[in-house]
Amino acid sequence: MRLTDDLRKQLRVTVDYTNMTDKYLGEKGISQKTLEAHKKLAKEAHAYVTSNRGKDELFMGWTELPYNQDEIVADILETAKGIRKKFEYFVVLGIGGSALGPSMAFSALCHLHYNDLPKSKRKGPKFYVEDNVDPVRMKELLDVIDVKKTCFNVISKSGATSETMTQYLIVSDLLKKAGCDLKEHLVFTTDAARGNLVKISKELGGVKSFVLGDGVGGRFSELSPVGLLPAAVLGIDIKLLLKGAAYMDKLCKAPDLKKNPALVSATLQYIAMKEGKNIGVMMPYSENLRYLSDWYAQLWAESLGKNVTLSGEKCNVGQTPVKALGVTDQHSQVQLYTEGPYDKVVTFLSVGSYKEKSPIPHGCENIPDVGFLGGHTMEELIQAENKATAYALTKAGRLNYTVNVPEINEFTLGELLYYFELQTAYAGAMLNIDTFNQPGVEAGKKATFALLGKPGYEGQRKELDNAAPDPAYIV
Repeated sequence: MRLTDDLRKQLRVTVDYTNMTDKYLGEKGISQKTLEAHKKLAKEAHAYVTSNRGKDELFMGWTELPYNQDEIVADILETAKGIRKKFEYFVVLGIGGSALGPSMAFSALCHLHYNDLPKSKRKGPKFYVEDNVDPVRMKELLDVIDVKKTCFNVISKSGATSETMTQYLIVSDLLKKAGCDLKEHLVFTTDAARGNLVKISKELGGVKSFVLGDGVGGRFSELSPVGLLPAAVLGIDIKLLLKGAAYMDKLCKAPDLKKNPALVSATLQYIAMKEGKNIGVMMPYSENLRYLSDWYAQLWAESLGKNVTLSGEKCNVGQTPVKALGVTDQHSQVQLYTEGPYDKVVTFLSVGSYKEKSPIPHGCENIPDVGFLGGHTMEELIQAENKATAYALTKAGRLNYTVNVPEINEFTLGELLYYFELQTAYAGAMLNIDTFNQPGVEAGKKATFALLGKPGYEGQRKELDNAAPDPAYIV
């Protein structure tokens, strides 16, 4: 794709927040006066994010990923080329952002039945992401791949992620038993110099490795080698992905709510949270964007769910993300959204042009409930249902806004990812929290270490043993 200024404008992702306002929702909406009253806070949030761009110590290195990876991208493309030539399967071993990002990009930009296509119609090897330690899932992955024909991308910054390293121990043992040279079947994405995967690489004679920078947390890592390598293996244009992110960054330079899409949506979400809207529904009207909701759920929940402010005050803030899919969940969740509690903000992802139109044939003209569909397209139908759902929610006084995606490709996906990352960073700054840590996750990790007997966690194991379930409360 040759990007011209006109094409960039045609592919621009926009935010329509009409249905968040009192003009259309009445007293349930957000007034212009309220939005104006938050302009100063929004400007301060924008200034905070802008002034701290690229600071690794604040985990804001992700802001520079669209600009500082030319050599890394060249290396990734060369490595991906070799993987496509040599292997029939490519498996990502990771969890959290290390898995959700690659899964999301795969679903968004590849054929929805990619692994079922014949080799001649695929741009790369069959692709799998193992993001759990369910033993059934691991066993059944091994039923459909041949480890001797598989490249495993092990993603862990510390090399101490229990889930990922468990997966690594299993596949490395299988590779050894199959007589394979491990380093030929492995690619590591990890820290530059520290961590267990660095040690393992040296022991194996030098495994091909990519670096996850110090200032890039897992949920902000899709535009780093974490997401770029799997995407490149699949034949996705990663340069275009980064150009899309850079374009959205440019659109969000101004601290003006009328010009900055990420800032205005973050401000509206902040106001909604303060008014008790503690649930945020992400509802893409596209099967390709289904897993963007999963990626977004981690980004929003792990970033904003905090119990203390930067100044040390207790707060317990955050908004619970809920995944929905249009039109599927019109028939399962929208009843609640339309008539249930006024505690939600619905974000629609609307596609302007689908890569397929799928004309609906004429037929059943004697049955009006069916016959009216003939002559339309499935694209028209899904777009009409999207608009109708937004209308129904608005009529019922429910906050909703729409992120318009002209079409789904690498450029627009890059825009979307950077938009949501900036929205999250701005919202966290408004809430005055550390948007980029996750102490609540660490607590669960440490308890797991204790239960499995990791040295140094004996005290916590004793505490857990003493907290055994009381039989009096088991029915």
